[in-house]
Amino acid sequence: MRTSFLLSLSVLTQLGCALARPSSNAVWAADSAISRGQGNGLDANGQLTVSYEHGEFWWGLRLLYEKTGNQSYFDYILNGASRIVSNNGTVIGNYKVSDFSLDPVRTGPTFLYLFNQTGDAKWKKAADEYLTQLHGHPRTTQKQFWHKLIYPNQGWLDGIYMGEIFYAQYTNDLQRNNLTAWADITLQFQLMFENTLQNATAPNNTHLLYHGYDHSFKAVWASPDRGHSPEVWDRALGWYMMALVDVLDIMPASNPGHATLLHILQTLAPPLVAAADPHSGVWWLVMTQPGREGNYFESSGAAMFVYSLLKGVRRGYISDKDGSIVAASKKAYAYFLDNFVVPNSNGTMDWTHTVSVGSLSTTGDYNYYISQTTPVNDLKGVGAFLLASLEIERL
Repeated sequence: MRTSFLLSLSVLTQLGCALARPSSNAVWAADSAISRGQGNGLDANGQLTVSYEHGEFWWGLRLLYEKTGNQSYFDYILNGASRIVSNNGTVIGNYKVSDFSLDPVRTGPTFLYLFNQTGDAKWKKAADEYLTQLHGHPRTTQKQFWHKLIYPNQGWLDGIYMGEIFYAQYTNDLQRNNLTAWADITLQFQLMFENTLQNATAPNNTHLLYHGYDHSFKAVWASPDRGHSPEVWDRALGWYMMALVDVLDIMPASNPGHATLLHILQTLAPPLVAAADPHSGVWWLVMTQPGREGNYFESSGAAMFVYSLLKGVRRGYISDKDGSIVAASKKAYAYFLDNFVVPNSNGTMDWTHTVSVGSLSTTGDYNYYISQTTPVNDLKGVGAFLLASLEIERL
């Protein structure tokens, strides 16, 4: 079924024929990305890639499959993941355990999902490979995972999304009573929160989280107090917020860590809503510099915030008695449709204003963030819009 689905999209696109625009924006985003061959286990050059972007997209496709029952979404996940996992369960392509990077681990929840759905032992073996990496992964003296081996002693918000959803899913599915693992997962969130939260005396205080920190204080950007980076970057915070609401769904509510994550989420949600631009309702790329020349409304982080806030309210993790959080999310989403979504004549949609990258490998300052490119249909943004749309449609 997957082959015929993709073939029909491809043929219609090549012939310039118009596809009917779906009534669901989640379906529209997913079908558009699939028609472009995005998130299929291959990079733009057709080479195998173990990509966190694909992991994020597969998470959205899984939710869409569960909502619609459309087998083509499951098949697309299975086909893409099968490219990067050999028949004997080895993760192949550009993945190397010795890199000790958290980024590829974001594909791990898909392996666990496919193991649950198919019973094929190769998916568990692939997941075991990631767990082995985490067991040997370098850490700070406080026990925070390094984001990558090439960034010694650095914890990044991004890494929480990349590593902890898999870590939590593996523990829940296969080691549910492993209290040591649950405590470790909680610690990862807690250390990141404590080391990056803007304090009361911070300039341009948003009461939110800096992009990352260097526990060794050696990075050029490391602050004198906790070694944190100088700016609050929207997508890094978006990764962290999504990780909170996703892991809260996975972690047993009886575990003490659940209350810890709830507290963090409930601490961050009000200032996150307050940080939105009052006119547009969306968020700036560099949230600590609203309105500064060169800054702009960035689409991937904004969509991640809408997903996180709405899911948090829906699941009862965040109180919204007056409806202000849902209203703020709806306002932001309306801006997406008017400004970030571009309908195409062939029935697909394009997604714009997603910054290509955000790293702490250089200066980590304002000029760095605003200098990065914003390619059309960056999958990090398309995937986030898919997730946000699923939550909007649940309303």
